[in-house]
Amino acid sequence: MSDSSSPIIEVRGLTKLFDDVHAVDGIDFSVSAGSVTALLGGNGAGKTTTLSMLLGLLLPDAGDIRILGEDMVAHRHRALPRMNFSSPYVDLPARLKVRENLTVYANLYGLDRIPDRIATLAEELDIAKLMARRTGSLSAGQKTRVALAKAMLNQPALLLLDEPTASLDPDTGDWVRSYLENYRARTGATILLASHNMAEVERLCDHVLMMKEGRIEDEGSPRQLIDRYGRQNLEEVFLHIARRTAADRQKEAS
Repeated sequence: MSDSSSPIIEVRGLTKLFDDVHAVDGIDFSVSAGSVTALLGGNGAGKTTTLSMLLGLLLPDAGDIRILGEDMVAHRHRALPRMNFSSPYVDLPARLKVRENLTVYANLYGLDRIPDRIATLAEELDIAKLMARRTGSLSAGQKTRVALAKAMLNQPALLLLDEPTASLDPDTGDWVRSYLENYRARTGATILLASHNMAEVERLCDHVLMMKEGRIEDEGSPRQLIDRYGRQNLEEVFLHIARRTAADRQKEAS
């Protein structure tokens, strides 16, 4: 088991190949307890593959993953009850009503007093009026909020989020970011998120991992990265790293 000083996520030499392509190429990183860490990169950088291996959906070809002190290849069943995941790109069963979906997942997590827990989340996430609707009939933004409710059912110690405010209008997106900030402050939970919203990352995150072509290109706090590259904001840093060539990297190092 982990203690309060141990990283919640510890990854060493993590590698995943698809045919001859290194989708993830021997990366090392750790995520501190109680932090909000961003995993950033352009399309094809390896973010989704990395998240899938952290969740145990894909097995790595090499390397080690420890989450909440557990080896995720040998003993992921010990960590998964204390984790959860949300993505607007992973649909819940469309024909089930929202309440039915949440009840199914609550039972999978072995929760007690399930109706009470669902009612609390429906109020917290302002989805009470959606509970009797089929999930497939919801708008993209409504599905995003329902997916977040699913992810919060077991009050996870580790929350993995893929584009947590995708398809939300600015007001609702801001509300969700506040909800996540309050949840972290109230519970001490650790959050790892992938996002293309750099303003969101600057607001929420203590630490940033920049991925490119399956590798960790750089890391640091948002302010450290902005200062290191002499940019005005994290979006400019993101664009610089995404577009720089190997020759550019050599010039920067010299």
